[in-house]
Amino acid sequence: MLASQRKNAIIYYSTFIKLRFFLGLSRSKRRKKIETAKQLAKLPRARYTLAQIHGYGEVILLVSEKTELNRYVESLCAEVLDEYKIDPHYYQGDAVKRGLRNSDGTGVIAGVTRIGSVQGYYMRDMEKIPIPGELYYRGIRVDEIVDSHRATGTFGYEEVAYLLLFGKLPTAEQLGRFNNILAASRRLPDGFFEDMILKAPSKNIMNKLERSTLSMYSYDDRPDDTSLENVMRQSIELIGCFPTIVADAYAVKRHAFDHHSLYIHNPKDHLSLSENFLRMCRWDKSYTPEEARLLDMMLILHAEHGGGNNSAFACRTLTSSGTDTYSAIAAAVGALKGPLHGGANAKVQEMMRYIRENVPDPTDANLRDYLVKILRGEAGDGSGKIYGLGHAVYTISDPRAEAIRKYARSMADERGFSQEFDLTEAVVRVGIPLIREKTNRRLPMCANIDLYSGLIYRMLGIPEDLYTPLFAIARIAGWCAHRLEELLTCRNIIRPAYRSSMEYTHFVPIEER
Repeated sequence: MLASQRKNAIIYYSTFIKLRFFLGLSRSKRRKKIETAKQLAKLPRARYTLAQIHGYGEVILLVSEKTELNRYVESLCAEVLDEYKIDPHYYQGDAVKRGLRNSDGTGVIAGVTRIGSVQGYYMRDMEKIPIPGELYYRGIRVDEIVDSHRATGTFGYEEVAYLLLFGKLPTAEQLGRFNNILAASRRLPDGFFEDMILKAPSKNIMNKLERSTLSMYSYDDRPDDTSLENVMRQSIELIGCFPTIVADAYAVKRHAFDHHSLYIHNPKDHLSLSENFLRMCRWDKSYTPEEARLLDMMLILHAEHGGGNNSAFACRTLTSSGTDTYSAIAAAVGALKGPLHGGANAKVQEMMRYIRENVPDPTDANLRDYLVKILRGEAGDGSGKIYGLGHAVYTISDPRAEAIRKYARSMADERGFSQEFDLTEAVVRVGIPLIREKTNRRLPMCANIDLYSGLIYRMLGIPEDLYTPLFAIARIAGWCAHRLEELLTCRNIIRPAYRSSMEYTHFVPIEER
């Protein structure tokens, strides 16, 4: 093959992937053209950094450098691993708070908040005393909010967002105006969809949400203004546009990578957030009132969880530096993306698939054998974790999980998910004693919200790609409230110390090494 042919094939392939369409060509013809280009180039797609290709010369350079970089990294990683080892004795005692945790597992007190409170135990004579879990939003129990809206058949997330931002429940008039402002904020800035979502799709919607959040900076006339009025305005706009960004990013992802037709549905002003989201994500825009109310309940339960959770703390940490709203919220999105935080709901569903595939007869005895293998790292994803069980604060119960269970059983029966629901309950019944035995845990242990949220989303027909983004759509209200509180009440940059464990030595000239 001539060098020019190879170069043109790579460019051709890259341009196709970047633009996502050929005008006037059917899907089958487009696929044939792309396969021809791939064969001509004889280079796998994984070796391209497509979103960064700007010119012909760069295409060849990127392929070459990436391949060379992989070989270089592989040759050094085994050696460099020793340079990142830290002797466990440095973490013994109370001097170093590893993971900002005390030796008893409680979180280090790093601040004071009036936004949310997470309660799962109280301290008596330096000992944890377990209690049924309670979650408060601005002093109001979240289960009271959920039960009230379930009883009246109303949508409550918008009210919760108002409560978290402004500190009080709104009157009917205040809520109506807030809903109108939120509705206007659901529309993305002119050109945003084309430039930030359509032209640079991502396989991971959380990645696209984080990038889109940062991009909003460029569409703001006052992005660095940290006054109360401006940050409140930015917060409301982000709460409004997050569902639209996620729905559009998912539609483009399906089109670009899964080869489905592209459909984009604009939000409707008179619909609630949950109604709009279901409508925007489904090709036929259909949903039932019960589906929308169930999703609304999930959004309420995920809206806030205290200042110490990983994503809220990330938001507060960046806020303490004086940076802009978009940087602080993007950091929270990135934190939530992690499988040990917001990504845990998807990991639960992955684990449940492993269980269904490998335990065809899920009696307690058979399930126990398989869960033991998971804990040993011999099954599942190999992490040694049973996802969805246990929590850093809750002991006897997670009030969010309890709220879901209260309403999920009947829906599971109606939608043909009874076996999945029963299996989930069996994992709780069998898995918790196994974990307590392995960890020598004295305190009670409970299922957390992640164990049940993925099942609810499955019953709603929501794909796994959207599980964690839905978490972000809900939690953005809590993040914005924590940013405001950090700006208004704290004056110091968050800056914990790290103990050094390095060996001190002298510089050696290169010719003597």
